[in-house]
Amino acid sequence: MGRVASNVRTRTRAARPPAYLDEGRRRVGGAPLTFVFSLLTAAVIGMVALRLFGIDGDHLMVVLLAGTPFAAAGGALLSIVAMMFRRWAVAVVALAFTACLFAAVAPRAFTAPRPIGSGPTVRVLTVDLTQGKADAAAVVTLIRDQHVDVVAFQELTPQSAAALAAAGLAGVLPDQVFQPGDGPTGSGIASRYPLQPVEVEEAATFPQVAVQVSLPQQRAIQVESVHVRPPTDDNTTDTWKRELDALPDPVDGSPPLVLAGDFNATVDHAGLRAEMVTGYVDAASQAGDGLLPTWPIGGQLPALLPIDHVLVDKRCPVDSFATFDVPGGDHKAVLTQFVASS
Repeated sequence: MGRVASNVRTRTRAARPPAYLDEGRRRVGGAPLTFVFSLLTAAVIGMVALRLFGIDGDHLMVVLLAGTPFAAAGGALLSIVAMMFRRWAVAVVALAFTACLFAAVAPRAFTAPRPIGSGPTVRVLTVDLTQGKADAAAVVTLIRDQHVDVVAFQELTPQSAAALAAAGLAGVLPDQVFQPGDGPTGSGIASRYPLQPVEVEEAATFPQVAVQVSLPQQRAIQVESVHVRPPTDDNTTDTWKRELDALPDPVDGSPPLVLAGDFNATVDHAGLRAEMVTGYVDAASQAGDGLLPTWPIGGQLPALLPIDHVLVDKRCPVDSFATFDVPGGDHKAVLTQFVASS
């Protein structure tokens, strides 16, 4: 009898499946959930490829690249959830590629080393007036309260130019070079210092006023009010790329250049990053505020994307950066302070 019982126990033990197979059956979701995690990980890998290889591509790729910070956050969440559900291989791969996205995104949240430079301090503001719908009185109050030296306007209509004048803009920034236009086509720059118009070599869809600003200490800077056509479809995306590429580059021996306005691009787009290579820094990223969104405002959802920028000549140390809501507008106003060092 004892031998028979022993044989039964032996057969029972032999019939029991290996522990790793038993653990696999207990995993929540089984193969379908593993497939979903794998698919999401493939999306993270695709984002890394787009970002690292500098491919703006077609309209869809441009839209996807604008969401790179969200993809980094999503990849981190995916890695955590995959670990919770014991999909270890998926978690490791997702974490590795998410780290690549964070390497591209995270530096914008930290103050960059400030180069040494001497010269007058300049405060430059850029405001997209949303085809003249922005509250002109609020804009002038912002300029006055923030002690702005130079402001670049986009979508400056004849009506908004008149409203700015009525609100007392000339009393704060008396020198002005304006080219008002209907809809989104107007542009202008106002300054507390003397201005001299500068010819823009490459014509854009929306006119872009450029000036030379005569500063104290016998210094000068050149400022261009940038408004790049938005990439709303594949045809306009090609125009968007050309207009980003046509923006002027700083030249040694010439006054420092400042590009301020609505670029309709984030620094995750290769076209805008190329400007950093040619001699600019993104003021927001230098100040550790590169993830602050500037568009859209005034709706039900919070602002999502940082598409308004002040690109400052690398010769000019950046001191600070800030954004402000503009009543009636759909873009935040962007303000930076830097030293006009030549």
